[in-house]
Amino acid sequence: MEVKDSNGNILNEGDTVTVIKDLKVKGSSSIIKRGTVVKNIRLTNSANEIEGKVGGSVIVLKTEFMKKS
Repeated sequence: MEVKDSNGNILNEGDTVTVIKDLKVKGSSSIIKRGTVVKNIRLTNSANEIEGKVGGSVIVLKTEFMKKS
């Protein structure tokens, strides 16, 4: 299973990605700002989702809002 970012680049375990759009966090009032860097990502069982640590919390992010750094 290939996991691709918004530009079609293949993402691998441990890559660094950048958020390309302000994202609201479900179940929270916080927002992940555009340009936020997420280091050392982990792949999930879904081809369009990754896990990453943002602000001390591990969250699941959609790959359509990420670009490989």
